[in-house]
Amino acid sequence: MTMTRDTPEMGSDVRDVTITDVQTTRIGETFEWTLVRIYTDAGVTGTGEMVLGPKADAYVDYAKNIIVGKNPVDIDARCTELFDFLSYQGGINGVGVTAISGIDVALHDLAGKLLDVPAYQLLGGKHRDDVRVYCDVHAGDHLHEADGEADEDPYDPEAYAAAAEEVVGEGWDAIKFDLDTPDKHVIDRRNKHLNARAVDFRASIVEAVTEQVGDRADVAFDCHWSWTGDTVRRLASAVEAYDVWWLEDTVPPENHDVQEYVTHNTDTTIAAGENIYRVEGARQLIENQGLDVIHPDVPKNGGMLETKKIANMAKAYYIPLALHNVASPVGTMASAHVAAAASNFLALEYHARDVDWWDDVVDESILEPGRIEVPDEPGLGVEVDLDVVEAHMKDGEELFDEA
Repeated sequence: MTMTRDTPEMGSDVRDVTITDVQTTRIGETFEWTLVRIYTDAGVTGTGEMVLGPKADAYVDYAKNIIVGKNPVDIDARCTELFDFLSYQGGINGVGVTAISGIDVALHDLAGKLLDVPAYQLLGGKHRDDVRVYCDVHAGDHLHEADGEADEDPYDPEAYAAAAEEVVGEGWDAIKFDLDTPDKHVIDRRNKHLNARAVDFRASIVEAVTEQVGDRADVAFDCHWSWTGDTVRRLASAVEAYDVWWLEDTVPPENHDVQEYVTHNTDTTIAAGENIYRVEGARQLIENQGLDVIHPDVPKNGGMLETKKIANMAKAYYIPLALHNVASPVGTMASAHVAAAASNFLALEYHARDVDWWDDVVDESILEPGRIEVPDEPGLGVEVDLDVVEAHMKDGEELFDEA
């Protein structure tokens, strides 16, 4: 059962439309995806998503009465009210922002339907008809040979190279691997220090993958905030000779001075931003040029409008925008609309290669290797398939009400 695209009755005034309810349901496999649905008295609904926010649905249930009874077209006003309301509970970052991100996405879908325009139009219009997508290939136990059998040593550089060849062979021209792998050279992960042998091991992974791929694809490497500034400086220096698209989230996210130190002390491109929230959280790194690529997550860091604000600030410093993304097709399409509307957009992540039902969550396929075509239909341009949602709901969840 696919939700049908709905529009307001002819002659109705969108200024008279009010929000009547906000509901959530959680689905997922590799990651947990919390879908958000906003209802109105016009019979039009909008669907959004929030990710990586444990119990973020509880925030939505707590905060929804702030926007119930109000007009959904004033997206910035509704989200500002929510940020202000939740500020004393950590609304400037973390799970509270993630919850509002999902509401923001649903409001863009809803407002687009009410105004009969695609969501990118609400963000200033589009710079491109389709957006570039890169594939996260994981690491370690996720790596397989082309025949589907697990490699004897999944952390061997040649296993990475084989996985890169497989994914590029599927048609991807941009990929990413995890570089924070366990290995015999790491004595104590908690001190966030890599000795010279551990740095050399990771450099050998970078060498194997980039030499295997050559000029057929861009290759980034994710570090998941794992190491000290000194370690990252040495690692970044060790891979400068290779064709690295970027090193991502190299140091813990709390101290921006260290992030700036790393970026300013290597010629390797440094990306960060998944764990900074809202435009205010990104401000220092942008103004001090503490990153080469800013990498926020739309359904996590503040939503579509907030990410566009980050993109605009980064544009003033000539910093490109890449979008972190571990979402279902709903959040992924929301990110694609932001990507279309941001002139400095570089690439959008796809992180569900191992989830065979990922594309079934919405009414039609949205992805081909390396690209998403941005729809011109109102709102996000996709509708969730409730039968698929019901089949993959987490224990204890309830299906959305009918519109």
